Amino acid sequence: MADAALTIWTVYKHPRDYPTSWVLRAHDVPGGPRVECMVCNSLEEARACVPFGLVRIPRDRNDEAQVYESWL
Repeated sequence: MADAALTIWTVYKHPRDYPTSWVLRAHDVPGGPRVECMVCNSLEEARACVPFGLVRIPRDRNDEAQVYESWL
């Protein structure tokens, strides 16, 4: 979304739609999740896809089990 005020990037460990991969997804606020995602073979590969200059936010205990971390 071109008019999004904030994009949150979330790293997922083995989500249901890619059970053997790490996945990076963008969520626009306001707006919601983007359709496209980056499918990776490792955590390091997923982190390398995160846009430069963002800050890592560890998962919250209330997050879905597949959420590994988020970036703002």
